Amino acid sequence: MTELADALARIPFLSHVDPVTATRLAGLTNVNYLVTSGGDRMVLRLPGAGTSEYLDRTAEEVAARSAAAAGVNAEILFFDAADGLMVTCFVEGAATMSAERFRDLGAVARAAQAFRQLHTRATPFATDFQLFPMIDDYKRLLAEKGATLPDGYAAAEAAADETRRTLEATARPPVPCHCDPLCENFLDTGERMVVIDYEYSGNNDPMWDLGDLSVEGAFGPEQDAALLHAYFGGEPPAHEVGRMVAYKAMCDLLWTLWGVLQHANGNPADDFWAYAVGRFERCRALMASPEYAGHLKRISAG
Repeated sequence: MTELADALARIPFLSHVDPVTATRLAGLTNVNYLVTSGGDRMVLRLPGAGTSEYLDRTAEEVAARSAAAAGVNAEILFFDAADGLMVTCFVEGAATMSAERFRDLGAVARAAQAFRQLHTRATPFATDFQLFPMIDDYKRLLAEKGATLPDGYAAAEAAADETRRTLEATARPPVPCHCDPLCENFLDTGERMVVIDYEYSGNNDPMWDLGDLSVEGAFGPEQDAALLHAYFGGEPPAHEVGRMVAYKAMCDLLWTLWGVLQHANGNPADDFWAYAVGRFERCRALMASPEYAGHLKRISAG
């Protein structure tokens, strides 16, 4: 409660709020509260301990404000880039999304439209999300630690390298992207989808966002089709479909290595080995599927 009181005292328009009136909200890394002042409801985010060591809060503020100005993020009322203390407007009448709620194809379409809005209307973010350098960094760290990779990783690496060559050879200018589209980062009012939490955002290939959401939401073919159709406003170009599929694989590959690193570091928060193996098996299955090579060819042709 002392931490909450100290945070409220730092925010001029909330310094009078009694901390006992705040309601704790869900949050994995950070601590979030619903606070009310003058009849207005707001969300106060207290940054998680140690997060400033690996998150660029200045870059996050740029991205969060840009996304809000584009009409995608919740309105930012206060942001202290020194540590990430933030206040946003509470999104009234919105449901926090989950894989179950994303079975509604209308919700899938609203997410696609929010992505399109973010990718085309937001001003450039301060940093780039660099997929393959991140993969290289994780592999280097794991090699230095002598960490064990999931069975079959070496054999799958050839397919991953082919995907990398294809995507790098056809790279286009990056656009503002969320880059961490967990289902819980989507708030659905039934009319529009608000996308929150820009801690990991950066300028990136827009198809990363679609592919990553598909993975995180466990989308099936019908959901993928609805996502792409809504994003492109009609039949999607074959090479864009290919890019989305390729990023589905690369998303799982990236987080496989991240999971192994957490396991190697002895992170007690979860069973990160099981997490990494699950991610890897899904990545390997996708790259081994009969359709995958065709997607890579369509990327190159496009």
